[in-house]
Formats: sequence, structure tokens, C-alpha cells
Amino acid sequence: MGATVIYLDNAATSWPKPETVYTTMDSFLREKGANPGRSGYDMAVAAEQVIEEARTLVARLFNIPDERDVVFTLNCTDSLNLALKGILHPGNHVITDSIGHNALVRPLRRLERDGLLVTRVPPSSEGGFVSPDAVRQAIRPATRLIAITHASNVSGVIQPIEEIGEVARKSRVAFLVDAAQTAGVVPIDVQASHIDLLALSGHKGPLGPPGTGVLYISKRVEVEPLKEGGTGTVSESEEQPLDRPSRYESGTLNSVGIAGLGAGLKYLLAKGIETIRLYELDLLTSLWEGLAANPRVTVYGPKDGADRVGVVSFRLLGWSPGEIGAILDQAFDIKVRTGLHCAPAAHRTLGTYPEGSVRASIGCFNTSDEIGAFLEAISQIARAEPVASARTQRTAQHTPSEGHEEGQLSWQRLPTT
Repeated sequence: MGATVIYLDNAATSWPKPETVYTTMDSFLREKGANPGRSGYDMAVAAEQVIEEARTLVARLFNIPDERDVVFTLNCTDSLNLALKGILHPGNHVITDSIGHNALVRPLRRLERDGLLVTRVPPSSEGGFVSPDAVRQAIRPATRLIAITHASNVSGVIQPIEEIGEVARKSRVAFLVDAAQTAGVVPIDVQASHIDLLALSGHKGPLGPPGTGVLYISKRVEVEPLKEGGTGTVSESEEQPLDRPSRYESGTLNSVGIAGLGAGLKYLLAKGIETIRLYELDLLTSLWEGLAANPRVTVYGPKDGADRVGVVSFRLLGWSPGEIGAILDQAFDIKVRTGLHCAPAAHRTLGTYPEGSVRASIGCFNTSDEIGAFLEAISQIARAEPVASARTQRTAQHTPSEGHEEGQLSWQRLPTT
């Protein structure tokens, strides 16, 4: 990776991290690397204090009234599986959207095979928003849960969770929000939005390392744990403890990862979510407008940055998404995501299935110069033509994947004039 790399794949994982994330994780392993909460000696106590501090920071960020309702998981997928499989049973009815990531879609499909009833509410054709009225009309006597993707990882559209949460509360239905793309990026208040279950990853907007996730579980819902085991509490009992968060945190936690997550959260809280949001909105506006100005580019999702997170998906006439991604990587050292983004349902809704799209997703460490360089690279590709064998060329070292399904590409770069 070159010194001038431009990273525009923050919707997959944020990079780089704040410097304090790196130093905190290093010092944690060197100085506090014992098993947290399992012993009374100083290192173990210090490790547990770091985890509990991170738990308090999560509660502060999302206005969670009791930090004991914050459960650490492996990632957002882990959180969603716990939320869905911990409360749903055959015969229950769930209302969800049709723009979700496979982290939400696949567990629901699995439960559906076992007798769960699912209604998928499509977004409006105008702005891509799920209508609270449509959600209200879909409620049945058997409805147990409303599960909403807060923001699409394909179109970036932010859903009106406060209004949908109001529908859920008035109907006495539990409300689950998949905040993988919004946590740490836009303000979320679990009390104002009547959220019962908030699932998020720690390695995206919260700026922590991979292998970290969170599930907030309101006291209004009863969630059965998916696993049992050692918790460091009530060790004399062979039954899983009922107290939170121990009930859901069996086994040794990713303590060094949670330490890094805590450092990321401190960075966010010091900078201010609103400040970061405004900064990213400026970059997002430049990115969207620059792409939309190119007549060969089709941009998906709303133009108004206030209605979306920093995710922009697009197609370039004459090129497949995989070809664009490979050229950006190999010729410009620009990192984007291409293909279906683990969200085929969203692409079917947008009409970009099965090839998908090119996705550029910004983060708080991107700059306006990087956005300009990206737009110039797209402009150059749009003016170029692939050589005759470009679509069939492969190298022995390259294995096609969702990200670069076309392999190594030859192309003719045109001079910038």
C-alpha cells in the first residue's frame, strides 16, 4: 500500500483509527492484559475497569440510562443474531425493511423457515424512506418486533427511527435498530427514539478495532442468551446468571479490542458527534455533486446529505463495478467497495442487482483533497476505453471476488486536459 493511499471504504470498517486507539491497545496488552473480572489481583481489576469504562462511554453516547444494559459482542452481526434469536419464536410476526444487510436478512430468513412470519416494507420510490404509516399498517396481533436498518450500507438513506419508534411504542411492539452505519456518525438517542434493541459494530463509526460490537437491551424486553458459560460471577451456580450484562457475556471478552473501542469513543465524544457529522456532510456534498455532474455516472440515493450517511453508490456507463474498483485500486491506490456489499436486498430495491455498484464511503479522517483526487480518477476512467482483452484478462495471482470480480485490468489512461 502506497504512502498516498486514499481509503474510501469506511462503511466496511473505518480506517485509519485515532492514534489513541493504537496506543491504548498496545499499553493494555503490555500492562493490563489479564483476564478481566476473573481474579482480584491488580492487573485483572485494571482490565475490568477498562471494560466497564467503555461500557459507560457507550451508554453516554446513546443516552442509555443504565450501562448494565450494554452488552459487548463480536460485531453487529453477533448483536443482531442475539437480538433476533433471543426474543423471536415460531408464530411471532416481524416487520422489517427491504434494504437490510445480510446481517439482518439472513437470521430472519433462518427464523422464517422455522415458522416466523415476516413482513418486509419497501421504501418509498421518491426518497428511499420506510414510511412509519406503512409500518403501522403492517402490525398484527402476533407482531413481536419491528426491525429497521437505520441507514443503508448501499444508498446511505437514513430512516426515520424516531417516528417508527413512536409507532412501535404506541403499539407495544419491541423496536430493534441496526445502527451499523450510523453509530458514531449521526446522533442516536435510545430514549427519544423508543429503541428497545440497538445493534452496532465497534469498528466502523465508533472508530474501534475489528472484533468489537454492542447490543443495547432495554429492560422492556426479555432476551434469552444464545450461549452460556463462565462469566466470572455467581461461579458457585451451574445455571447462567440472570444479572446484566453477565447473562450475555459468557467467556473471556475481547478485552484489548474493547479497550481500543473505549479509546475510539473518547475521541468521538471529545470531538462531538455533531461536529464530525457536519464535517462529513461537507465531504459528502462534494462527492455526490462531483459524481452527479458526470453524464456517464448514475448516483443512487437522495441528493440531500442530511438524509444520508457518507455512503455514495454509483455506476459508470460502459464499465462494470468490479472493473472500476480494480482500476481505482491498481492505478490510483484508491480503495472502494464494489459488488453487492453483502446487501442483495438493497440492490434489488435499487435495481442494481446482480452486478451491484461502486461504493465510496467517507470517514472523519478523509479530506477534501482526497475527494477531489477520487473524482478526478473517475473522470479519467469515464473518458477512457478498456482495451479489447480487458474483460477477459486474469493473472495467476488474482482470485476473482465480489470486490474485484473482473481481475487485473488493462486500460488506457487518457491525459488530463
